[in-house]
Parts: sequence; C-alpha cells; structure tokens
Amino acid sequence: MKITNYIINGREVIFKKWQGTKYAIFNSLNKYIRIGMLSAIYFVFLGYAQTFAQTDTASIGKKIKLEEIKVSARRTPALYSEIGRVVTVITKSEIEALPVQSIDQLLEYVAHVDVRQRGPLGVQSDVSVRGGSFDQVMIMLNGINITDPQTGHHNLNLPVDFESIDRVEILEGPGARVFGSNAFSGAINFITGSGEGSQIKANVMAGEHGLYNMGASGTMELGKTKSFVAINKSATDGYINNTDFEIYNLFYQGQLATQTEHLELQLGYTDRGFGANSFYSKKYPNQYEQTKTTFASLSFATKTKNPIKSSVYWRRHHDRFELYRDNIGAATWYTNHNYHLTDVIGTNINAVYNTPLGKTAIGADLRSESIWSNKLGFDIKDTLKAPGEKDGFFTKKHNRTNTSFFVEHSYTLNQLSVSAGLMANLNSDIGWGFEIFPGFDISYWLNSNLKVYGSINQSLRMPTYTDLFYSDSEKEGTSDLKPEKATTYEGGIKYKTNSGLSANVSSFYREGTNMIDWGKQVNAPEGTKWKSSNISNINTVGIETLVQANMQALIKGQGFLQHINLTYSWLNQDKNVPAGYDSRYLFDYLKHKFSGSLQHGIYSALSATWTAQYQDRGGYFMDYNPATKLYDIKTNYQPFWVMDFKLSWQKPIYTVYAEATNLLDKKYTDIEKIYQPGRWIKVGVKIRLGI
Repeated sequence: MKITNYIINGREVIFKKWQGTKYAIFNSLNKYIRIGMLSAIYFVFLGYAQTFAQTDTASIGKKIKLEEIKVSARRTPALYSEIGRVVTVITKSEIEALPVQSIDQLLEYVAHVDVRQRGPLGVQSDVSVRGGSFDQVMIMLNGINITDPQTGHHNLNLPVDFESIDRVEILEGPGARVFGSNAFSGAINFITGSGEGSQIKANVMAGEHGLYNMGASGTMELGKTKSFVAINKSATDGYINNTDFEIYNLFYQGQLATQTEHLELQLGYTDRGFGANSFYSKKYPNQYEQTKTTFASLSFATKTKNPIKSSVYWRRHHDRFELYRDNIGAATWYTNHNYHLTDVIGTNINAVYNTPLGKTAIGADLRSESIWSNKLGFDIKDTLKAPGEKDGFFTKKHNRTNTSFFVEHSYTLNQLSVSAGLMANLNSDIGWGFEIFPGFDISYWLNSNLKVYGSINQSLRMPTYTDLFYSDSEKEGTSDLKPEKATTYEGGIKYKTNSGLSANVSSFYREGTNMIDWGKQVNAPEGTKWKSSNISNINTVGIETLVQANMQALIKGQGFLQHINLTYSWLNQDKNVPAGYDSRYLFDYLKHKFSGSLQHGIYSALSATWTAQYQDRGGYFMDYNPATKLYDIKTNYQPFWVMDFKLSWQKPIYTVYAEATNLLDKKYTDIEKIYQPGRWIKVGVKIRLGI
C-alpha cells in the first residue's frame, strides 16, 4: 500500500441551514438559533461582495518543486508545499490494492490510528487517533461533520458503501480551530468519487461463512451537471454464533459546476442489523443491534480569488439495542429494548480574503444535537412512539447547541509558511461564556527535498449523551460532566525525492485535562457501577515513522517490485488519576504498532499485495467469571501479528481478485475477549463500463 502523507492545510468552508422535522429541535433552541443565524447571514453578505474578484495566483512559481495540489486542514486554502500539519491521504488506487472490504479494515494501515473491531467487515468498530478515545475523533463525509452525539460507537455508520469511497484524509492531532469542537485528537474525512465521465460500475464478492457483497453505481455527466448514485447490500451468517449481519446502503451525489460556483447535494441512507455477540458485556452473548442512518447536505462554493463555501446538513440516527436478541432467554427484569433517535442539524460558512499580506479566513458554525430515548436524557412528560419500531417508545430527551466562530491567517514567503488562528466556542450545556482555542502551524523547506514543521494547538470535546446519561445495572452516567480539553505540541521532518522515495518522522506531546472515562475503584464492593467522570489529567507522548518507496521509479526497467510501505508508531501515557482507580477505556491504548505492505507484479495484469501488522496494546481488562458471575479476572492484552494477502488480475474494464485476511489464522482480540475472525477467504469481480 502506498499511503501518502500530506500536511494538512486548506479547508474549503461550510455553511449549513436548518430544516424541521417531527423531532426537530427548534422548540428548544430559542436564542441560540437567532444568534447563530444572524451570524451566518452576516458572514454570507460580508463575503459575497468579494466573490467576483480575479483567480488566486499567489502560489504560482514556487521554488520548491513538489506536487502543487490543494489539501484541506487549514481554513484558508493552501497547497501541499505550504502546510505545517500531518495528514495521511489514502487514494483510490491504494484502497483497491489492499486486502480490505470495509472502512475499518482500511484504517488499520494508518500508523497512529487505532481500530478496535467488535464485528466483522465494518459492522461496528471504534476508531481513535494518537491514543485518544473513540469519542475524540471527528468523522466527516465530503467535509460534512457526521459525528454521532450519542456515542462514538456509531461514528463509522457512514451512509455510503465502501466501494464509493474515493479517498480518505486523516488529520492526526487536534483540529478545533479548523473543524470545530470534538476534533479533539484527530479528524477523518471520507471523500466519495463519481469518477471521470459517464460510467457504470458493478461489484460482486463472496466468501466463507455465507458472506456476500454486491453493489452497483452509475455516474452521468450532462453539461455542467454530474450525478452519482450507488446501491449496495452485504450479509454473512457469521464466523461464530451471533455474529451475522445484513447491511443496506443507498447514496446519491449531485453536482452543478460553473466557472465561478459549485453546488453539491448529498443524500445517503444505511440500514444495518447485526448479532452483537458480547459487544458490551460478556455476561450477555446474545445481544443484537439495528441502526439506521439518514443523511442529507447541500453545499455551495465560489471559485474565485476570495472564495466562500457554505453548507447545510441533517443527520438522523436510529438505534435499537437488544440485550436479549428477540427476547429469547430474557430475564424477568428485562422489560424492553433500548431505543434511541438522534437528530443533528448544522450550518456553517467560511469566507477567505486574499491580500499581499496573506490569506485570512473568517467563519462560523452552528450545530444542534438532539436525542429522544428511553435511556438517555431527562424525563419528558408524555411518552413518544419511536418511529419505525413496533414496540419502541421514548421517555427521555435532551438537546444542546454548539456555536463556533473562527478566524485564521496564513502567509507563505519562499520556503517559509505559517498559519495562526483560533476558535471561539459556545455550548448551551456549559453556559453563555465563549471559550477560546488557538493554534499555530509553521513549516520550512531546508532544501527542495527536506522540510521541517511544527505546531501548537488546543482542542476540546463535549461529552456524548452516553457519557452523560447512560444507566443500567453495571454503568451510570454523570449529567454534569465538563468538556475535555487538551494542548498538543508536535513537530517533524519530511523527506521526499523525485525518484520515488519519501520518509517522515514526527512526534507529539498532548496535555489533556478533564479527561472523561468510565471507571471505579479496584477493590470496590460487589455491585459498584462503572461511573463516568472527569478523571483529571492524562499526558500522551508519541512518535511515528513512515517510509514509502515506489520501486518502479527507484529501479527503472523492472516491473516486479511496485510499492513498499513501512510505518511504526509508539505511544506512552502518564496518567494523574486517583489511587486504585480502574479504567474501562483510557488505560488500554495501543502502545506499539507496526504496519508493512509489499505490492508486486506476477505476470501480465496479475499482481499481489502482502501486508503484515503487529499490535501491542498496553493495559488490561477485567474478564467475566461465569463461576462468580463477576468481572474479577484481571487479563492483560496480548500482542499479536496478523498477515493479509490479495491477488488481482486488473484490466481496464474488469478486475478479478481473491484475498485472505488473517492468513495465519491468528486468534486475537481488539476489545476484551471479543475474538476476531480467523482466516477468511473472499473472491470478487468488479466491472467498469463507459456510457
């Protein structure tokens, strides 16, 4: 796999508008909506007067000869050669070369990304960056924030199938001043691709355990418009008992492009039902969950010297969790399943002004998050029927509104590029005071091949609704949690040649305060619940190395060796927590991670990709003891190696492939004792036809 490391820069802005539904949150937003909409209107008219200016030529004629491509991470647009943050970009060709069939499998190959899979092939996975928790990463789809406010367990429930993903951008480190609150330890942006020209694609994959995946997509270009639609279904009987799943995806992307404007509409839907064997408690192996996500967004951008981009979006997520699947074997105290519905409505805008002194971005973001549930929130007077559920109902609700204002200035002079900015954030759950989160990036080219960079950024994360409200026989939330905050220092050096060799070494140090975790005392009395709390400070230090080699460019005239990629990351945490405190999530971070891949040709259009991963997770978990019916067996996580393999015959019109994941049939686990699948063989065909 050839993973390209870009150093984040240019974010093309967003504006979002409100739309009501039966469960919309307008009746409780009050003055927040008025303030947010007035701010958005102000920024629209402030910036629109500048949209008819000339095209930006400030970066033309660079002395540093690199790919002059735009990347996104600053709020001001920037080229690759100007940026001072680290981002990993995985392209479509790299995705297709790897032995992966889901988003979570793909992210496993990024050095400082920790993917903890509960179910196979993307059913449910927790993703974290640089030793953070799974709630500390912002997830975006084509630049739109689709992070779930209920729990990070649902963040990867993308309303689009894996085959439609064209590129993935991973920002390592805080992104508050760029993307807003909750980009605490990183941000991941999934970008869909409609391809060039009108075409039809179809794919069919089958494998062991009754696995199949089939889908089709079509792209139609007509004048200044382009439409992309994709449909997909996948299912399996499960690799062990109660690990079956069935997933449906439907996605549409429409674009209208003129010389000066770009309009984009997205519509997506996913429905996934899956056996959740021991997902949240080893005591109950027959759990089941069904989630449904509906998503829509509309974005408008100008393509001029002083560009503006604005978007409006809506995301609704249904969740039904069954502790006893179909109530089979249910205890007498178990009277109903858990039902949750979240509505997220958001809008933001960004205006960029170009002057001889650099680029200045001014923006605003308004986001409202509401939940209706029979477990999460505050009690409501009347019981509400859960939509789409025969026996579902809501007895609780809560909503909060987050308002953010941004300003950033960047300047490039020859080999030097600097960027500084801040976010002013206001959240209805923590009062009317604005909090400021600044950041600064700098990069300098020592010569045409060698670049040094560094940054200091602050970030925050609001607690999820699960952190605040969840309660059962084992866990209890805390409704007055404070937001997490952090200051992160990072730096690195990047080397790149025109002969196909690149390398990157980076390090960071994060000072986290008010960190949220579920924990209790080690020797607590029987029946003591895990309780969410702000557990004081956690400081994290990490190092990452990356080497990429395009072997065909390095050794000209040979076609056997194609690409070699090696990554290694190391983390260590210093925790200031109460004596005897036992953590459920924060102590078992991924301490060592190595990933390597080799892609080579075999004969004609036949090629192969070999990958290997090593993971060593620190910490331990308390395993369930059937004899005592308590979690009283202290178990350390064991390091493991996993190898995967893919064989492909690729032609312009079709691709035939076979792959084997966990080639050595290793028994391993990412989360407690939820064991992952053993060796799993799959075969597939992809067809591409121009129309």
